Parts: sequence; structure tokens; C-alpha cells
Amino acid sequence: MKETTKRAVVTGASSGIGAASARALVAAGWSVVALARREEKLKALAEEVGSALTYVVCDITDEDSTQHAVDAILQDGGVKALANCAGAALGKDSVASASLDDWRGMYELNVLGTLSITQKLLPALKEAPGGGTVLVISSTAGIEPYEGGAGYCASKSAERIMARVLRLEQIGQPLRVIDIAPGLVKTDEFSVKRFGGDAAKAAAVYRGVPNPLTAEDVAESVRWALEQPDTVDIDSIVLRPRAEGSYTKLYRES
Repeated sequence: MKETTKRAVVTGASSGIGAASARALVAAGWSVVALARREEKLKALAEEVGSALTYVVCDITDEDSTQHAVDAILQDGGVKALANCAGAALGKDSVASASLDDWRGMYELNVLGTLSITQKLLPALKEAPGGGTVLVISSTAGIEPYEGGAGYCASKSAERIMARVLRLEQIGQPLRVIDIAPGLVKTDEFSVKRFGGDAAKAAAVYRGVPNPLTAEDVAESVRWALEQPDTVDIDSIVLRPRAEGSYTKLYRES
């Protein structure tokens, strides 16, 4: 049976912020259950990190897959924290020309997937010694919309609002709810996926920007927030690289 007091579930753990968060938590003494769709990536992460990390293949946009994962997790012990790191941006088209499939995919993953696994783990989280935590990785896109980003901004705004409302609804319960909203983060896959595999378009997002955030920067915020005393709720963290004042105020070196 896994130790409940420092056992976390991390979604989207096959790459990017999810994988970095899983590594950071294990390094801080947590046991982690990593969830993602790509088993080969999860297996590689488990081999890298060691026995403190186990994994379950899970597509959080699929109800049966999510329920199977939750059943497997709870069969092996309780849960202290859920870090909702799974998410994606798809396309950067105007509202007039955007793909309905892209919008649908972002809502299914960023909003409904987060909602589904949070609902399913909520009772177990509240049973954790000292109380549990739901943590959401949203985005500054959910705070300040920008042209070409309506679908992603709307989905991340919905995710932020969901976290805030959950916080209000659970007042008096043994549960913390944390929202972390990163700005420009350079990872191997995020922008490439957004532009349908177009590596040149993805690279242009970061061109000339000195020191964009890394997945590890965000993961450190995840670790820090989760390791505060159980009675301290870090309601919201907004982090950006120093070069980014806002989405529309970004310093680039020539």
C-alpha cells in the first residue's frame, strides 16, 4: 500500500510540464502516479525516475479510461494531491476561420478532462491525512485573451474558473485548490502540436526571446505550492519569463 501522506497523481505526465512535475515531486520525496496516453513515454519516465513513480495509461477525455485509472490508483492506496497538467493548444486561427474540431479537442482535454478526473478523485483527496489538494495548470491565456487564440484562451479561462469555483464550493472541507498560470513556456511539444507539426512555426514563437520559462520552472512552482502546510492554500500563481510583460509585450533580441 502506497503512503497517502505524500502520494500525488499527475496527469499529462508523458512530456512537458507534467513530466517535469512528476520528476520534481519524486525528488521532493513524493510517490507519484503518472497518467498519460503514451505508454512508451510513461515507461521511459518510470525507468528514469525509479520506484517512487508508477504509471497508468489513461486518456482523461475518455470516461471509461479515466474511471479505470482512478480505480487502479485507489486500489493501491490513498491520494494526497492531484496535479492536472494535461492540456493542449490546437491551432491559432481567427474566430471566423477556426476549426470546430480544434475547439472541441481543447475543451475535451483542457476543461472536461480536468473536470472528470477531479470529480472522480475528489472524495479520496478529502480523506487524505490533513486534507488533499487539487492543482490545475491553466495559463495566462485564460487571463488575457489574444488574437488567434480564442479557443485556447476560452478553454483555459474555463479551467481557471472551474478551479476558483471549486475552491469556493469546498470552503470548510479538507481540500486546497491551487491554480498555476504560466506564460511563455518552451517545451519540446506544445507549440509543435499547436501548429500541426510545423516545426518552423513552433520555433518562431520563441525566436529571440531570452530565457523563456522551462517545464522545470513551472514544476518548481507545483512542488512549492503542494509542499506548503495543509492549512495554507496558494489560490493562484502567475509566472512568466522576465522577458514577457504580457502576451502582447514580449521582448525579443534581434
